[in-house]
Amino acid sequence: MAEPIRWDLSQLVKDTDADSIISELDRLVADAVKFRNKYQGNITGLDAAGALSFLEERDDLYVRHEGPVMFAQLLYAADSTNPVAKRLNDAVRKAGTRAGQEMAFSDIEFGELLKKRPELVNDPVLKEYHHYLEKVLARVPHLLSESEEKLVMAKDQNGVDAWSQLQQDWLSTRTFKLGIDGEIKELAYGEIISYYSDPDREKRRGANSVVYSELGKDDILWSSAIRSICSDHLHMCEWRGYSRPVEPSLLDNDVDAAAIDALMNVMRKSAPIYRRYLKLKAKLLGLEVLGNWDLQAPLPGAPDTKYDWSRSRDLVTKAYRSFDPQFASWADEMYARSHIDAEPRKGKASGAFCSYWYSGKSAYVLQSFNGRRSDVYTQAHELGHAIHAYLASRAQKLSNFSAGSCIAETGSIFGELLLTDQLLKDASSGAEQLAVLDTVWEEFGMAAFQVSARYHFEQSMYDAIKAGRFLDGETVAALWTKARDDVYGDAVEWLPEMKWEWTMKMHYYIPNYRFYNYPYVFAQLFVYALYKLYQEQGPAFVPKMKALLSAGSSRSPAQLAKDQGFDITTEGFWQKGIDQAVVFLERMESLAGERGGA
Repeated sequence: MAEPIRWDLSQLVKDTDADSIISELDRLVADAVKFRNKYQGNITGLDAAGALSFLEERDDLYVRHEGPVMFAQLLYAADSTNPVAKRLNDAVRKAGTRAGQEMAFSDIEFGELLKKRPELVNDPVLKEYHHYLEKVLARVPHLLSESEEKLVMAKDQNGVDAWSQLQQDWLSTRTFKLGIDGEIKELAYGEIISYYSDPDREKRRGANSVVYSELGKDDILWSSAIRSICSDHLHMCEWRGYSRPVEPSLLDNDVDAAAIDALMNVMRKSAPIYRRYLKLKAKLLGLEVLGNWDLQAPLPGAPDTKYDWSRSRDLVTKAYRSFDPQFASWADEMYARSHIDAEPRKGKASGAFCSYWYSGKSAYVLQSFNGRRSDVYTQAHELGHAIHAYLASRAQKLSNFSAGSCIAETGSIFGELLLTDQLLKDASSGAEQLAVLDTVWEEFGMAAFQVSARYHFEQSMYDAIKAGRFLDGETVAALWTKARDDVYGDAVEWLPEMKWEWTMKMHYYIPNYRFYNYPYVFAQLFVYALYKLYQEQGPAFVPKMKALLSAGSSRSPAQLAKDQGFDITTEGFWQKGIDQAVVFLERMESLAGERGGA
């Protein structure tokens, strides 16, 4: 990793000076005031042409100020200990709240317009926004008054937003002491997680133990945060008239409850398939039962391959090129333009993400790259998001750009499967192929099965609060282990301190983003079904995938699936995704049998 792997955020702004950025954020607020002065009180009288102008002007306002906002947010994500980043992050939070308050009227009045004149949804002048208008109309019954919406934003800034900020700051600045080869090392979170997949079982166990033991010491902090965020959500659901806690998420992700119920039913029924994989892995490792610290363990005899930055880049772009040259060129451009920050360090946000840059028709990716195969998969995943952004930003206006979370994972997971194809082709032995397939199932198991446990865990917290239970650390931990064990059964032995695993899942703390979990399960099975089509159709499938990713949010997940001949409200559709995962598992079992490991 000799070449620099920090991103270049200067492309986002005219001037990187902090005072200049803050001035730009002040202009965002000023422009929001101008927009309010022009449209407030006038929206409900608009005709179709006026509604079109309103939507396009509002999009333009957000796009015009996108760069400074992203600069401040990404600078902080890269290093929350940086004083300048702290200052800018505080400034962007305040400016975002103020601008949001100025713009609060627009959603309310536009919703009132559509409620009064629902025929506008089908007006030819607004054809490009047809599905967007349908979604706005669906939200109308849950909007509060303008003054109430402003109060909610002010409440959130020092409420759920602050709890989220605290969780991110706390985790990104923690360090953990781990004994490595007779030496005690102090490691940031982004560094110590690389030992979860170390060939040495004691190092894996030690890394898992020290992380969750340390996080468990702060259970008062974590439980206070998650209790406050969940309680806030229940209050907001009551005030907005939602029938159950998951309903706002269903509207956000543009899916029906029937589809998610069918999905979760299939996941529950399929848990034995996941345990089948876990027991196979235990045999391959020579164990009676897996410890949780073995879930990411490399298989014995597998090449202990370390990837430098250059090799990872070559592999990922080669994988995308096998599908489509344009995909590969966009992925390579992300490297060439320094749009990826991959250096592990203290103060850096945990995990990985891709931030879309609509006005730049590009994206920025953050990860902590430690040279493991799993890091290469993370890179392929996040660059799949970037490719999605490249396509949708060129095809859609801003209001139709960002797909809901269920579809937002499509390009990324498909990219992982393309990398799998590439690694299997390049493998020089059955042991190496087995190692690749183990990585596939390791990722699929976590993203589909373990995340389905998180769905049930989150629901259980809302049920507990409604029943009058107090969510202290031990209570939350018990709810988590119950949901977890319903999936894993007797296939895994858990360290006692793993009951604190919920503390570091940042999604539980993201403000106003509840039930983040089922979209990941949705995406895994949705993409595995698409991948099965790709295997059958070959190059003829490429334009279909491009059309799907280019659609942004202009079509619902159900409509996009229907384009491929699927009905997402049926368990039969979701079973197609499980069936493709079983194909990988059967191939793994066959390879294991050839080497006498099963």
